[in-house]
Amino acid sequence: MAKYDKADIERRMKGAVDSLKSDLSGLRTGRANVSLLDPVVCEVYGAMMPLNQVATVSAPEPRMLSVQVWDKSNLIAVEKGIAHANLGLNPMIDGQTIRLPIPDLTEERRKELAKLAGQYAEKAKIAIRNVRRDGMEALKEDEKKKEISEDERKRAEDEVQKLTDKYVAETDTAAEHKEKEIMTQ
Repeated sequence: MAKYDKADIERRMKGAVDSLKSDLSGLRTGRANVSLLDPVVCEVYGAMMPLNQVATVSAPEPRMLSVQVWDKSNLIAVEKGIAHANLGLNPMIDGQTIRLPIPDLTEERRKELAKLAGQYAEKAKIAIRNVRRDGMEALKEDEKKKEISEDERKRAEDEVQKLTDKYVAETDTAAEHKEKEIMTQ
């Protein structure tokens, strides 16, 4: 049976781009964004849980996040979770709500974040290239086993390269957009 599977290769490349977009959404741009708190975990009920499973996060103002904790007994645990996430945010308790003012970014911090966005993009490109390599190896194995001809292998290699180019371009676009957003907010 042939090892090459175009659908699997495309799925894996798309997964690398989706992962990049998720990572980029967590980068702070100076504007309130609820996905900024996605990496936050809190110790509640004796277990570590993601913030979105114990509270509702909203952005009532452009420079303010609001965290509405469902169970008042978890308020301090959620505050500690946010503080320990090293997001540069200072949580303030207001009743059963935690308010998080978003401070202005310094020029130096903006450059660091833009550089980090570039690093995330490079990791995604490496993942895409690794998937391409796996696809090319599978095609060569299939040809060696006489399951496909040399012409079919070359045609499929072209398809794999086109997919690679498409997803690398998507990665570049996402990173450029995020870097521009960071530098102009």
